[in-house]
Amino acid sequence: MNTPEPASDHTRWFAEEVHPHEAQLKAYLRGSYPSVRDVDDVVQESFLRIWRVRAGQSIASARGLLYQIARHVALDFIRHDRASPFKLVTDLTGLRVYDQSPDSAAAACTCEEIELLADAIDALPARCRDIFILRKIKRVPQKEIARTLRISEQTVQVQVQRGMKRCEKFLAQRGL
Repeated sequence: MNTPEPASDHTRWFAEEVHPHEAQLKAYLRGSYPSVRDVDDVVQESFLRIWRVRAGQSIASARGLLYQIARHVALDFIRHDRASPFKLVTDLTGLRVYDQSPDSAAAACTCEEIELLADAIDALPARCRDIFILRKIKRVPQKEIARTLRISEQTVQVQVQRGMKRCEKFLAQRGL
């Protein structure tokens, strides 16, 4: 098992091995995926994902992995845009707006429930928490998580199930 790397080493690694590729990566994404509306979002998400991978294991080729992650993120953005495309509205007067916001008591309950869920996720073991967040919160496909973290899809599935059970238990113990 890898020993945790000091934060300063991790930061230095990112600054030296990943961040210098930002301009080239943006140019590559603009040329290869012209339908991606916000290349900066793709790059930032790619940086975040490679940071998380590096936190758990060493990386042989930061540039290669960064481009691989960026391709997957760009494709995810494109799929998302196709599934729920924006429709440009120029005349706002024709839109009907309904106020369906909850009253203050309901909003306070929702905030407390969200905080409890965040506490439940935070209480998960580190590896389980990372996989759980990627799969259940960020909706990263199981296959991509397995490939990125270099683990089996079965391991991803088991960790997500364990995370769900632990979160359910955590919430049940607190009356939810």
